[in-house]
Amino acid sequence: MAAAAGEFLALVGPPLPYPFEDSGRRWIEYRPHTRPGVSLATLEVPARKAAFRLLATGLSPHAYAQALSIVSLEEVLDRSEGFARGRHLNDYWVSVFGTPGSSAPWSWRFEGHHLSVSMTVAGGLVSPAPVFFGANPARVSYGAHTVSRPLAPEEDVAFALLAALSPTERSLAVVSEAPPPDIESGVSPVAVPLSPAGISATVLNPAAGALLAALVGVYLDRLPASLAEELSPGLEELRFAWAGPDRPGVPYYYRLQGADLLIEYDNTAGGNHAHTVLRRPSADFGADLLAEHRSAYH
Repeated sequence: MAAAAGEFLALVGPPLPYPFEDSGRRWIEYRPHTRPGVSLATLEVPARKAAFRLLATGLSPHAYAQALSIVSLEEVLDRSEGFARGRHLNDYWVSVFGTPGSSAPWSWRFEGHHLSVSMTVAGGLVSPAPVFFGANPARVSYGAHTVSRPLAPEEDVAFALLAALSPTERSLAVVSEAPPPDIESGVSPVAVPLSPAGISATVLNPAAGALLAALVGVYLDRLPASLAEELSPGLEELRFAWAGPDRPGVPYYYRLQGADLLIEYDNTAGGNHAHTVLRRPSADFGADLLAEHRSAYH
């Protein structure tokens, strides 16, 4: 990460890097707004390639493919809107805070409409959250064929889990007939822990328990293996909640929640506009690493 960030900074120059204490460091924004950082639209090809290489250091190979599919959907969405809003795939922004490779903490973020990846580095360790993936349209079809569905695993494994629940388990897991309008953690820099809801992993039948573990894995496996392993929770900590109908193509919502893990999926706008996020309420934006750093060095 440090090498990739250093290469990017050497090609971009000011205003990056920002001070690590900059107020824009703790930021998540998945709506089409202007944001801190340097826009890909302003970069020459070598710098733009360096930005994508930096993004690749924080994602597994398949998640990197998902991310680039999400980026390219800006052009698809723009066409569906009659090219009225000027959306484009270079409307993504990169920020670096602090000095990569130094002994002091530093961080980077790659973000735009429907993608936000934040990594914080301190003491040689990486804190990888929040990670937001969205998709609009979530599915593009040609007749009975699916042409594009970048968040397919997030949807398919969740429906398999719901189908594996017994009637009693389902009555505990389904908390509402209607989904919320968006992921409930929103764009707040602090993911306030949500009220425990749904069914505990400890009471699931074996098949559903295995699918719950698989669904957690779908989100953790967005990260390189070494980072995913560090975040893996004990299933006894987790609760699974569902809101809305039990079929794809209509709005629905689910979340997985543990002691320091919050996973949300929300499909809105006619069931073809998905938002997903992996957060750590007590460790987003490196809060855990920074506390250890301050204790060790100050």
